[in-house]
Amino acid sequence: MAFATRDDIEARWRTLSETEKAKADVLLEDAAVYLSAFVTVDPEDEQQAAALKMVSCAMVQRAMIAAGNDAFGVKDERITADIYSQSYTYANPNGDLYLTSAEKRLLGITSSYFIGIRPVIEPVEVSNGNIWRNG
Repeated sequence: MAFATRDDIEARWRTLSETEKAKADVLLEDAAVYLSAFVTVDPEDEQQAAALKMVSCAMVQRAMIAAGNDAFGVKDERITADIYSQSYTYANPNGDLYLTSAEKRLLGITSSYFIGIRPVIEPVEVSNGNIWRNG
């Protein structure tokens, strides 16, 4: 079940064509699956529901903007004519659904990472140039 509707997307962005509405419905379902993998949804939490709606809309909007350009899969594009040049780098060339750092913080999603642990080394006694371990 999606956390937002295409009406929510239109309210935040622009009016969608009939083809875009169908695409938005599919992407909203995909976004819900994606978010549900990272967030334990509490049906009683209204603030979480509002955040999930907002993030779902943003994810779908990013994916639809990327799908709207004719450069699917292109990361960098450069146009040169004589001494003039123009270049583009697409933020989401494949139209993927993804979360920004701010959206992760909003939803309480933390990155998992390894923390360095300082090893504990037993004390060493030096006596007459010889090394002896305690214990």
